[in-house]
Amino acid sequence: MSEYFDDVKKYDGAADEAVVGKIVKHLGIALRNRDSANVAASDEKELERVKANWCGKKLGINGEAADKAVNAAAKAMAADRSKSRVTFYYLVAKELGKLDAL
Repeated sequence: MSEYFDDVKKYDGAADEAVVGKIVKHLGIALRNRDSANVAASDEKELERVKANWCGKKLGINGEAADKAVNAAAKAMAADRSKSRVTFYYLVAKELGKLDAL
């Protein structure tokens, strides 16, 4: 858990460990596999899944707002070759103002 929190703190020094923990719990088994523990921001299908499943189903946000949030997270993490799914989802939720809803 601390490795995920440390990664999120690189992007948000005021991150709440409890919120990160909720994202980790939500992702569950996906984090066990190295490939699924990361987001391939260059893969449009991957980003569509993030929009549909994370933004739409979990956060209740679709359309242009979801597009903007996912693009903002991808841009913020552009320098990271391996984009942690936990951090990516955190940044999307933060961009949408939905951290408290988790």
